[in-house]
Order: sequence, then structure tokens, then C-alpha cells
Amino acid sequence: MQGTSGRHPSPMTTPQQPIGSGFGHESTAGEVLSGVDLSGRVAIVTGGYSGLGLEITRALAGAGAHVIVPSRRRAAAEEALGQVRGSVEVEELDLSDLASVRAFAARVLESARPVDVLINNAGIMACPETRVGDGWEAQFATNHLGHFVLTCELWPALTAAGGARVVSLSSTGHKLSDIRWQDPMWRSEPYDKWQAYGQSKTANSLFAVHLDSLGATESVRAFAVHPGGIMTPLQRHMPREEMVALGWMDEHGNVREGFKTPEQGAATAVWAATAPTFEGLGGVYCEDCDIAAPTDPESPLARYMGVDAHAVDHDSARRLWEMSAKFTSTDLPSRG
Repeated sequence: MQGTSGRHPSPMTTPQQPIGSGFGHESTAGEVLSGVDLSGRVAIVTGGYSGLGLEITRALAGAGAHVIVPSRRRAAAEEALGQVRGSVEVEELDLSDLASVRAFAARVLESARPVDVLINNAGIMACPETRVGDGWEAQFATNHLGHFVLTCELWPALTAAGGARVVSLSSTGHKLSDIRWQDPMWRSEPYDKWQAYGQSKTANSLFAVHLDSLGATESVRAFAVHPGGIMTPLQRHMPREEMVALGWMDEHGNVREGFKTPEQGAATAVWAATAPTFEGLGGVYCEDCDIAAPTDPESPLARYMGVDAHAVDHDSARRLWEMSAKFTSTDLPSRG
């Protein structure tokens, strides 16, 4: 099989093709983890107190994992997680503030706990133009750069786990935009909130591709995940009229067929983080609890199914990594 850049893949490259997991579109996180014992494992779930993230936390904690939930709104997180059964710990973290990201990671490292699972779930979508950090566009900075720095800073804890997995939440939004290599921060063109979101979701996927190539020799594998269409607080910046115009719901607020419940939306991330069938695999984009197929451009569902080539291209993944390292002055310790 040829890699996405047209070259032969390395021996560690996993084909971007379904493997037949036995689960699918309707599967829930609870079903994926049925019979799975995660006792003694430590998981970190960013945004793990709201919407999709809350269901991921609930599933992992219910299977026995100790889940650390970093949150920008600690009081809200503690309230939301109060009814979750299992071992859950709330910490402070603002992904748009790299000092906060580094401080959180330092506290985890100081605790000397290996991290078995890191699920980079938190994010923002289609927000008005906002600048954070060094004048960075907020969706790219929060959804991608914050998680990039978090993962790099947590690297000693991930490698110490002896088989850690990093799951990056992407989406079909990646189909809206490749990386805007000449202007990723929207400094020279009028801002487009959907293309900016699309760029950040492409970045989430490419991040997993290159992280896996760097981490495989240290038994850290990475995956990108499309959770499916789900109504959660992620839509907070979208008026109902816009969601009706996009066909997500009718004028009465009824969500269209095909959208998932939060429990179903959490399934693919939980599956990628724990499935025994994924041993020795990584660096792929997943959907509906399986490795996604490449997008079929002739399919009427091309906008909603499969992964576009630009989101799994190894050369682009390497280029994005280097650009991100330069923006943040951060890299894996072994590359610093």
C-alpha cells in the first residue's frame, strides 16, 4: 500500500482502511467498554466535564480508570462530575493559555503517575474572531496548539506508562479546510469562522499522524477520532437559525436523523483509547468505532464520511509539527 504522500510507508504505518471492529455508528461508550477492566490506569480527558467529554469520563471511570479532568471552569466541572461513579479528579487548565497548560502538566509530572490515556477532547467551534496568546486565532490555538503543548509536556508520563494512547478529537470539519500554510492565524484575509474551525480539525488529525510516528518506538500510539454529529455545548456560538440552515435540525428544533447521542459520540474515542484490536496500530483517523476509509469523492456522503487525503498526509503532518513547535517553542523532550 502507498502512503498518502505517494511513498512507501514505514513498517509502523497503519493502513487507513477499516479493520472490522464489531462496533459501529450506534455503539455507545458503555458497550465498547463492556467487560473491560481499566483498574490501575490513569486517563486525562480535556473538557471531560461537559457534553461529549463528560460521557468519555463517565465511561472510563466506570470501567475502573482514574480520570483526571482538567478544566477552565473548575467549579462547573466539579458540579458536573459530582454524580459520576468512579475515581475522578478535577484540575485547572486553560488550553488557550500556554502557561496554564505547562503548569497543569508540571503538576501531573510531580505526582509521578504514568498516564495511560490522554484524550484531547476539549475545543471550540465556529466562534467569532478571537485572539489569544501571541495574537493567535483562537480555534487553531485552543483546539490544536494547546493540545500540542499539553502532549509534549506530558511526554515523560506517557512514555512511563508502557503502552500509552493519545486520542485527538477531530471531525468531518477537517473537510472544510487544509492547513492555511501561508496564513494560519488569519492575519491577512477576512476571517471565516468555519474555515478556521476546519483548519483546526485538520490540525488535530495531522497531529495524531506525526505524533504516532514519533512515539511508536516508545510504545506511545496516537489516533484521530471523528465522534459523529452530536448536539452538545460545542454549538454554543451557533444560533438556531444557522443550524436549521445547515440542515442539522428543523425549524422546530428537532435534530435530523443520523446525529448521535453523547453516549454514542463518546464511543469512538473510548474505543481508540482502549481497544485490544488496536495493539501495534496507530496514526490513523477513525469514525464509527473503526478506522475510517479514505473519502470517496463520488459518494453523496463524501462531506460526512471518510477522511480526506490532506488530513492524513505524512509530509503535511511533519510540516505542521515543525510549525507548531516554532509557534510554541515546545517539542518532545527527546527532540528539544
